[in-house]
Amino acid sequence: MKQFSRTLLSVGTALAIMGSAAATQAETLKIALAGPATGPVAQYGDMQKIGVMAAIEDINKAGGVNGMELEGVIYDDACDPKQAVAVANKIINDGIQHVVGHLCSSSTEPASDIYEEEGVLMITAASTSPTITEKGHQLIFRTIGLDSLQGSLAAEHILNNVKPQRMAVLHDKQQYGEGLATTVKNALEGNGVTPVMFEGVTPGDKDFSALISKLKKENVDFVYYGGYHPELGLILRQSREKGLDAQFMGPEGIVNADLAKIAGEAVEGVLATAPKAFDQNPENQARVDAIKAKGEDPTGPFVFPAYSAVQVMVDTIQATGETDPFKMAEYIRSHEFDTAIGHVKYDEKGDLTESTFVVYQLHQDGSKTPVQ
Repeated sequence: MKQFSRTLLSVGTALAIMGSAAATQAETLKIALAGPATGPVAQYGDMQKIGVMAAIEDINKAGGVNGMELEGVIYDDACDPKQAVAVANKIINDGIQHVVGHLCSSSTEPASDIYEEEGVLMITAASTSPTITEKGHQLIFRTIGLDSLQGSLAAEHILNNVKPQRMAVLHDKQQYGEGLATTVKNALEGNGVTPVMFEGVTPGDKDFSALISKLKKENVDFVYYGGYHPELGLILRQSREKGLDAQFMGPEGIVNADLAKIAGEAVEGVLATAPKAFDQNPENQARVDAIKAKGEDPTGPFVFPAYSAVQVMVDTIQATGETDPFKMAEYIRSHEFDTAIGHVKYDEKGDLTESTFVVYQLHQDGSKTPVQ
């Protein structure tokens, strides 16, 4: 009889432990962080990670959300569309229903199709291609503006402030870069300015001598480049070495301290459109200090959009008591949010109703100065 009681006690204890473990597991809400942890644009993935992890830490310190503690789970897609598809499927197989990411538009678009089909909520803090939200998906949102807004701002600045005599528009043949370059080109042509060149470069190329020679032959005095910093950094440096006297401009994909490491002095005075410097907002000072205390950089263009993506999810869960992606999406579309990037409101597509982009001048020390 005593043996039987001990057996019952052991089973009961085991069940209690299992129940406790299950309860602990149920009290953790995982948020997937999808973007480049490796590859040539991993620095942008670091920005996204800094923002997401800072938000998760702040929210957990404040007690979590509805009794749940947040956990960020990192997935590396290297900004490669094929890897992004594999990552999206892994996130789904891992049972995670909430994603911040992806980062590169060319990766975000195929991943978003999978999330929509499988019932996963995604908020991208960096992908700006309009085509991502033009498909009528219900579960896809952003905390960054569109290329159409960024490109229009760039074209407006070129027309009203730069007023070049002969300009070229270049791109990296990828969805993000070519899409932006096309938007700028179309806006310029719509205002009577036709670029003398519209050409693409191949990502990963190191020698741009032929391109620079052509720019010099065409007497180009201004270049808009749609793409990321690795190629532009080399174009800038080689242009300086070969005597091309032209000013350059690009999107937020070039706003990276490594641009100056590649281009050297040639980066001074380059123009760029990028989200507002949210780290300069006094309301974010405590967040900035906390990020700096960990030895991380709060100034990257995707840091606070990523932070805000977590805020939108958490505020929605707090308000509705729901973690179901479809119910959350319905709430997000019909409500407004106060976040680290300011007041946020969405249209039916899942895009922000107001642009967050401004024009900056970049400097060799990695800093940037707003010019518009």
